[in-house]
Amino acid sequence: MTEKIDDQELQTSTTPGYNPGEKKTLDEYAQLDSNDESLNKWKASLGIGAGAANENGPKIEFISLSLESATRPEPIVFNFAELEGKKEHIKKNPVSIKEGTEYNVKLDFKVNHDVISGLRYVQVVKRTGMTVDKMEEMVGSYGPSQNPYEKRFATEESPSGMLARGTYSVRSRIVDDDGHIYVDFDWAFKISKEW
Repeated sequence: MTEKIDDQELQTSTTPGYNPGEKKTLDEYAQLDSNDESLNKWKASLGIGAGAANENGPKIEFISLSLESATRPEPIVFNFAELEGKKEHIKKNPVSIKEGTEYNVKLDFKVNHDVISGLRYVQVVKRTGMTVDKMEEMVGSYGPSQNPYEKRFATEESPSGMLARGTYSVRSRIVDDDGHIYVDFDWAFKISKEW
């Protein structure tokens, strides 16, 4: 049985005094300080400038969220293109995670025709009605690119021991500085002796 994770628990932290500023278009960014050669090179590296943007598709496409471990031959992968039709399945069928194992979470995504600022990954984990973990990772700010971006989060270790074994409910969300939610889904995992 999966547990409901409230929207309030997925709120991102804020930095006092930080203001993300006014949203600008790619053309507006390209025109800013256009006579500064070093700034123009930096903007080009972000995909800002003439011909750099891919105008097709959504402004950002999330490809996959993966859990990788050196002790597992294949990563556990949530493919976002297939996620919509499988939401109930992944919620009710927990993935197995070996206890006491180091792992990394990896996010693959592509930015098409906008600058995305302050992208964050937030995850809340519950067991028997109690929140046992909240992870908030800054993914960063990105400009358009023909190639996908890859973000790896810090290595973590799964809990171990008899009391840690069991099923956990998870809700994952990807949000930006403007509060726009790109991905929001529930899933579950089971801590066990083996993968």
